[in-house]
Amino acid sequence: MSPVTIYTTGYCPYCHRAKELLERLGIAFDEIDVTDDDERRAWLVERTGRRTVPQIFFGERSIGGYDDLAALVKAGEIDSLVRG
Repeated sequence: MSPVTIYTTGYCPYCHRAKELLERLGIAFDEIDVTDDDERRAWLVERTGRRTVPQIFFGERSIGGYDDLAALVKAGEIDSLVRG
């Protein structure tokens, strides 16, 4: 199973929705709060090209944010990502 990491901020409603969706699917994840971590936020922008959170990774693969996660679930593609 690919480890799932979600980068969040405490005030982001999409972060809360993404975590709830992962929990509802029974997918364990590590959360990294970048609310006051400018260095980590800069790394995320460099790595993903996006300034927004959440940023969700399955293993080393960035899948994007909440909308991207929901689209993968809807398309039935989430299981293949979880299995790695």
